[in-house]
Parts: sequence; C-alpha cells; structure tokens
Amino acid sequence: MKDEFKAAAEPAVPAEETHVTDHTMKLNGEDVHYKATAGTMMLKNDKGESTALVSYTAYTRTDGPDAGKRPVSFIYNGGPGSASAWLHMGAFGPKRVKTTDAAPTPPPPYDVVENPNTLLDKTDMVFIDPVGTGFSRVVGKGETKDFWGVDQDIDSLTQFVSKYVSQNDRWNSPKFLIGESYGTFRSAALVNSLQSRENMAFNGVVLISSVLDFATLSFPRGADLSYELYLPSYAATAAYHGMIKDKPADLDSFIAQAKEFAIGEYAAALLKGSKLGEAEKAAVAQKMSHFTGLSEDYLLKSNLRVPLPQFMAELQRSRGLVTGRLDSRFSGPAGDVLQSYAAGDPQSDAVSGAFMAAINGYLRKELEYNPDQRYELLNYKANGAWDWKHAGGNDWPGAPNVEEDLVQAMLANPNLQIEVENGIYDLATPFFATEHTINHLGLPPGYEDHIRQNNYEAGHMMYLREPDLAKLKANVAAFIDRASGGGPAPTPGGSSPAPLPS
Repeated sequence: MKDEFKAAAEPAVPAEETHVTDHTMKLNGEDVHYKATAGTMMLKNDKGESTALVSYTAYTRTDGPDAGKRPVSFIYNGGPGSASAWLHMGAFGPKRVKTTDAAPTPPPPYDVVENPNTLLDKTDMVFIDPVGTGFSRVVGKGETKDFWGVDQDIDSLTQFVSKYVSQNDRWNSPKFLIGESYGTFRSAALVNSLQSRENMAFNGVVLISSVLDFATLSFPRGADLSYELYLPSYAATAAYHGMIKDKPADLDSFIAQAKEFAIGEYAAALLKGSKLGEAEKAAVAQKMSHFTGLSEDYLLKSNLRVPLPQFMAELQRSRGLVTGRLDSRFSGPAGDVLQSYAAGDPQSDAVSGAFMAAINGYLRKELEYNPDQRYELLNYKANGAWDWKHAGGNDWPGAPNVEEDLVQAMLANPNLQIEVENGIYDLATPFFATEHTINHLGLPPGYEDHIRQNNYEAGHMMYLREPDLAKLKANVAAFIDRASGGGPAPTPGGSSPAPLPS
C-alpha cells in the first residue's frame, strides 16, 4: 500500500511533444518550402529514468533533393541560462524581430518580419533551449543540479544531439554547432564530447562572440592579462562615442595601434607591478588616455588598471551616461553619476522586451506551440547556481577553460573547421581576447589555417546591426559551403598558417 500511495503521489512525467507546421518563404528570389517542428525531447539518466524535457525548434527544407545529406546545424545561445531566442529571432531563423540599432527599441507592437538572412538556404537548423531555459524543464528523477554546470550541460546536449540525429536520420548529414557567448564555450567541449563519446564527426563549429578561457574576461588582483586584452575594445568604444581628443581618421588603424600598445609598452609596464617608476607610469597613462578617452588623472589613480564595470561608468560620466557592456555603442542614463561601477547593461535593457514578445508570439501563434508555462528568456537562477568545474581542465581550481577540448577535437578530426565571429564594440567577450586565445592554442603546424576570424562594426549581438547581419549570414553561409565540401586535412609538420584575418 505504501508503494502504491507513493506512486500515486508522484507527479506523472509529461510526454514528449511535437508540433509540425508547413511554411513557404521567398529566399534569394525563389520559393523555399520547409517544415517547422516545435516541441520537446526527453532526456534520461543512466538508469533509463526520465530527467528533463528539452524544448527545441527545428527547420527542415522539404523541397530539396537528398535531405539526408543536407547540412544540419545545432544552434544555441549562452548565459549560461539563456534561451536560443536571440539567434533564433535575431539572426538565423526564418523570421526576425526588428529592433532599433544602438538605441532602445520602443515598446510594442514589434515588427516580426521574414528574414532574408536566414541560414535555411544552406542548412537545416535546430534551435536548442538548454534545461531551465525556453520551455525546457526538469521532470521525473531529474534535478537542476544535474544540468546546471559545465559538464552537466555538455552531457545533456550530447544526449540531445545524438538522439535528434538518430531519430531524424541525419547521421550522414554534414553537421555544425553554432553558439553565441557562453554557447561558444559550450561548443568547444560539446564537439569534443560528441566526437569522442558518440563517434559523431562534425564538419564545423561557428563561435559567435567567443570565450574559451574565462581568465581573459576577469580582473582578479595580481593578474593583468585582461587589462591588456580589453584595451583595444576600450579604444574602439571611446572613438565611437567621440571621447578621443584627436578623433582618429581611420578606426582600423587606431585599433591596430591600440593592440600594439596593449601587448607592448602597456603590458611591459603592468608586468613591473609596484616596481614601475613614476615617470614611466605617467608616460603610459598619457598614452592610455589617448586610446581610452579616460583622463590621465583617473588612470593614475586606478594604477593603470580599469576593470570593465569602471570603464562603463567612467567613460561618459560627464554626460550622465553609462556605456553598454554587450554592445558599447549603446548608452543609458546613469542612476548615480558618482557610482564607481556600472550597474546593469543599456544594451540588454534596450532589446530584451522585443525578443521576449517576439519569441512568445511566434512560437505560440505561428508555430501553434503553446505550452501552459512561461518562456524563460534568461534564467538568472541557473546562472547563479552554475557549477563551473570542468573535467579535463586544469588540476588546480581556476578560471574555466575549454581550449584543450577544442584542440583535442581538431586533432581527432583534422578536417574540422572553425569560424570565429566577434564585434569590435563587444565588451562582454572582447575580440582581442579571442585573438589571444586562438593564437595560444598551441596547435601543430598546418592546423590553425582551419580557423578563420571575422570582426564586425557592432557588439556582442552583431546581428542587431542590419549591415552586419547580412555580413554574418554571408560569412557563415560560405563557411558551411566550404566545410561541407570536406577540405583537406592539415599536413603535420607543414608550413605555418597565414595570420588570422581581421
């Protein structure tokens, strides 16, 4: 009787759901027919017990030959704790929401329009909402701690991708991972997991607003690397807002000079620590002021080290404004003009309402997928509870790092291609930090030419700027074509690759 009562008291595990609708859109002058599948997929533990339902939206062309060999891309955002609505409704889905560039988007109604920059002409797409985001949720024997962590997240998405590929007969399709922000960190470990554990070879990985080593984004006492890697992004931002005394005639040249200063004279000065002489310190502060728009006095008082939240608060303080983090072209009113550190992010505030309204209206009405629950666009509980330990990382605790995962994936699959996309006004994952990471992977000769990097005149979500959305589509589409063709593997001991393009 007790067991019967316990079974009756436990909530029933909900079943997987699948809602399929047929659509047609005009793309490149032709009618494109596709089906949209919105629903959930069940994850299970080693005992075969249900643990979570992962929500996803898949787009599959229905008018092309040999669908089983057509590329398929698995797409997600980051956070951790972010749903895939950003890339779905902002960049690559068949529909996108229009937002105001570099300024707050007015309240509803919002325009959701056909997206000529969708990737549907090049690849089928599966937008994934990790557990705790979108409509994905823990069920049955699952607990949030089973999913909210670096390795837990990789385990769950390894299971999802493998199950999707098997259920939809996509084993022989060219395969891609496309992630943004923390999604790039996820991709490096996920492609290694899928290749090593599932023997599922991938053609390519697209890293949008990339971070593989969180040490490049943090500002702990005694560590100076991030100050050097952020300086070129500070320079681009200061120039954009007109905070440079002598406005640079050529932005690319100005950024190149900032990069040279950052890893040269500035890095040498920081390396000296408290042994840096006052005269040299003053000379470095003068050059820093030229690049960052901050006063020499402020830079001297900060000991030549300005963490990101301080830069956001200080750059436009005289105007009563705070500078954006995700996209430093955005500005917002400073609640306290005396604050030392910026609170909030003007870019996030400017567009979140539009994306939340767009994804809810689109899924629930157009795709007829209308679950009786809230769509989690950003799950701050997941972000705060994230377990940052990563098996296979450094033996000593430190900043999370998945560089070794990416290296192992490339060594195991010498044809694996990597595409890197960064915005020069991105202060969340600065482009120079990405360049530093790529240049320090320690790959054998001939392997780095399988990594390409493109920069954009926008921020973290470069697709918010329409010219860069078109550029992003063109770059990723060409990458999918190139990687689907199966380029030649690098020759061990071969010639050194060309420098990364900017």
